[in-house]
Amino acid sequence: MLDGGELTDRRTAAASLLAARYLARPESSRLLLLGSGKVAHALAEAYVACFPIKDIAIWSRKGENAARLAAQLAAHGMPARAVAQPDFAAADIISAATLATDALIPGVALRPGVHLDLVGAYRPDMREADALALKRALLVVDTRAGGLAEAGDVVQAIAEGAITESHVVADLAELCRGAHPGRQSADQITAFKSVGWAGEDLAAAVLAYGG
Repeated sequence: MLDGGELTDRRTAAASLLAARYLARPESSRLLLLGSGKVAHALAEAYVACFPIKDIAIWSRKGENAARLAAQLAAHGMPARAVAQPDFAAADIISAATLATDALIPGVALRPGVHLDLVGAYRPDMREADALALKRALLVVDTRAGGLAEAGDVVQAIAEGAITESHVVADLAELCRGAHPGRQSADQITAFKSVGWAGEDLAAAVLAYGG
């Protein structure tokens, strides 16, 4: 017996970090975290473990939730702070784990070199980044089937005519196999959109059981 909720939170963060190894700049040190739930907590821990993170700015619609998560992370030695408004232009990595139905991340505010990690918006009617953000980015999804059918950010950007299905350059498996090189320049904007895949849960369960 395994705790499904805990497993999902951790494998979600693990998938994001696996993608970030190919898509984010290795020297990325400033993380902007949108959301304050369990997945956001797992994402913060994962990014700190894999990147030289010196600042974690946390924003949530409910400021008290952002402050609570910042305090929890700070208690474990992480450089976390709650912010009243997100500063998109100051971030090296923007990781969003929310239930937003309207875009939170405006493409016009993104600076060259930033990596977007879009974890929420797992239904077609949900959205964390606007169409311009996806249009400007080298876009990778966890799976093409899930990304093109369920990922609200992608589905809505296609419906609006901002991008086509071909704008998705790779899925996570293709990145890992080397079929696509991932980030190709320091100034490139990159994005990873995940909606979840049962194979990730299975891999995490095998690892947890074997550990």
